[in-house]
Amino acid sequence: MAKKDQTIEEKLNALYSLQKIDAKIDEIHVLKGELPMEVKDLEDEIAGLETRIGKIEEEKNELNEQITNNANAAKDAEALILKYEQQQQNVKNNREYDALSKEIELQKLEIQLCEKKTKDAKEAIEAKEAFLKESQDGIEDKKKELEDKKKELEKIIAETDKEEADLKKKAEKSRESIEERLLVAYDKIRASYRNGLAVAPIERDSCGGCFNKVPPQKQLEIRQAQKINLCDHCGRVLVFDSKLAEQELIAEEEKKEAKKAATKARKKKTAKKKEAAK
Repeated sequence: MAKKDQTIEEKLNALYSLQKIDAKIDEIHVLKGELPMEVKDLEDEIAGLETRIGKIEEEKNELNEQITNNANAAKDAEALILKYEQQQQNVKNNREYDALSKEIELQKLEIQLCEKKTKDAKEAIEAKEAFLKESQDGIEDKKKELEDKKKELEKIIAETDKEEADLKKKAEKSRESIEERLLVAYDKIRASYRNGLAVAPIERDSCGGCFNKVPPQKQLEIRQAQKINLCDHCGRVLVFDSKLAEQELIAEEEKKEAKKAATKARKKKTAKKKEAAK
């Protein structure tokens, strides 16, 4: 049937069919969309940990170099002390002796300072090694998690690519049967909502998109499908889904039957209590 010859009901059915197809495609995008982001986040975390580990290794190397320099400085100070002590044996007066004694004292202080710096550097290395181990353990856990996420993503892509391709073909075919004016409005409404719902069925006397109550008179108009009705609150196209309405009716009947059974059981229990009281 040509687009211009379609009845309002047929136009609404075509839009609703397209919405259901697009909703399935959206579900696949959501499923595939979360995992790639998780994979990217894990890759960024691992890169950050690797950078941190590299920096810690550099700092350890610098501290070890400081320890070596301190040891060399201490050796030089010891050599100077030995030299000054030998010179003291050949001094000509007390002033020269006192000057050499002061130099010896300074070199002893230099050795103590080197020892303190070495001790501090070793403690810093121990702390960095502990932090390094923690980071290395963390990176191993992240790499394992990343591997699992990648496998999961590959599995989902393999499972959903064909389904998505088939759905897109169905969507294109469905769009061909809908007039351009309605498609423009449909796409505009879909783009307005994060869930992409442009055509909403009546559910429990409410809009299936925003869940606001739909007046009985408007429900009747929607059921008759003589014109395109929009939700007064969210602007979505409202449709009557007979299958959904049938499911709601069955659920309502089951609820009533359960209520009757509960009432009957309660009355029976009360009667037994009265009988026992006699």
